[in-house]
Amino acid sequence: QVQLQESDPGLVKPSQTLSLTCTVSGGSITTMLYYWSWIRQAPGKGLEWMGAISSLGTTSYNPSLKSRTSISWDTAKNQFTLQLTSVTAEDTAVYFCARGSGTQDFINGNWPHDSIRGQGTQVSVSS
Repeated sequence: QVQLQESDPGLVKPSQTLSLTCTVSGGSITTMLYYWSWIRQAPGKGLEWMGAISSLGTTSYNPSLKSRTSISWDTAKNQFTLQLTSVTAEDTAVYFCARGSGTQDFINGNWPHDSIRGQGTQVSVSS
């Protein structure tokens, strides 16, 4: 059974870079063909898809966040990582990592029925 677990970033200060790691167990992140996404949900708002890395290693990003977002992976550790630069209070949210067979449902703000996600990690941006 595939499981995902987000790291805990602790308190992040404005202008810093947020770095989150998702550790995958029970299956390889290179198994074809899946998309490993980062999604966040700010208080009182819907899901926002941030970007993904495919099991081929290709990346795709939400255009509204692309300039600040980078997703990479470490196949040896079976992990993928999100980096978000120049954070502000507006980046305060619960951040999820997830596996899906695509990204369109995430982009539309929905959890696909066949997706698997971590429990989420709270990120608070404050000075």
